[in-house]
Amino acid sequence: MTGPLAGIRVVEMVGLGPCPFAAMMLADMGAEVIRIDRKLAPGASNPFPELGTKYDVMARGRRSLALDLKQPAAKEVLLQLIDKADIVIEGFRPGVMERLGVGPEACHARNPALVYGRVTGWGQHGPLAQAAGHDINYVALTGMLHAMGRAGEPPAPPLNLVADFGGGAMMLAFGVVCAVLEARKSGKGQVVDAAMTDGAALLGAMMYGFKAYGSWTDQRDANLLDGGAHFYDTYACADGKFVSVGAIEPQFYALLLKLAGIDDPAFDAQMDPAGWPELSQKLAAVFAIRSRDDWCALLEGTDACFAPVLDMEEAPRHPHNVARATFVDVGGVTQPAPAPRFSRTVPEISAAPAQAGQHSAAVLKDWGWSDDAVSTLTEQRVI
Repeated sequence: MTGPLAGIRVVEMVGLGPCPFAAMMLADMGAEVIRIDRKLAPGASNPFPELGTKYDVMARGRRSLALDLKQPAAKEVLLQLIDKADIVIEGFRPGVMERLGVGPEACHARNPALVYGRVTGWGQHGPLAQAAGHDINYVALTGMLHAMGRAGEPPAPPLNLVADFGGGAMMLAFGVVCAVLEARKSGKGQVVDAAMTDGAALLGAMMYGFKAYGSWTDQRDANLLDGGAHFYDTYACADGKFVSVGAIEPQFYALLLKLAGIDDPAFDAQMDPAGWPELSQKLAAVFAIRSRDDWCALLEGTDACFAPVLDMEEAPRHPHNVARATFVDVGGVTQPAPAPRFSRTVPEISAAPAQAGQHSAAVLKDWGWSDDAVSTLTEQRVI
């Protein structure tokens, strides 16, 4: 592994959503991440049939050890792995790991420098800590969901990028790396409590600042960045495809009007919210005249703050994404490449997603178990 986290050892308790995304980030950056997998019980419902296949992109870059944690010997194997790890991450409801006997107190008793990362929707404490939920619920609680959508319509459900991956996974990955840096100075580990509600609220820091200043209202589709402004929105083209504009600064706005051939004096009052609805309609009529490709030929690459709205088939083929290798192919599956980029310790995807238990024996041998010990654990179906 060549990434900046090479040499860091992580134990990932396999779950859904944010925990595997955080583990993917750490693995992409060079950490050795061991997935502790479980197989679904017979007849158990699985709403995500992609999991455990090559299409399980968030499982890339790490090896899988399957343990039957109902057996005491499996719990001891897990604890011995954690003894040698820098980080353990999990995404279960509060108390689950404690009931398994591998909560923070038990782990820190054996490995005082361990960083114990936990990601949940509502956090480790609070009135909602034990309630079920999903991304849309966590964003709803932060005030941010209320801000998304068109006027007169219900808030628009966002993809689960905001709470699951931005507010949860990325905060978890950031938090555990911060804690490892601190542990290397103090010699003491700690628990990182990454709540998706906390993280999604933090992502709204700028909007809360704007609201406190008085430049943002709780009315949807009426603000600078929520589609209310005609110069920050998406528009349909003659071919039914869409473009995005974000010409906030006066010089960029002026260039957009010039290149689009707009000389209507009504557009001069750029920052007057009273005129935004009418100007949005006028701008929509302009964009509807040409195809998306025609608009790209005219505006893309200029300072008009323009980009085509691409679908997931088109995005990997766009020349800019191709030039930066923003998307890569792993085992025949097109997927986003590791980010961000580093000039020297280059991140890489070390392996395609593994099947549950694919590397059980190899992982234990690499982490110090003898051949005889591994054979015994296999015979006892502990692994």
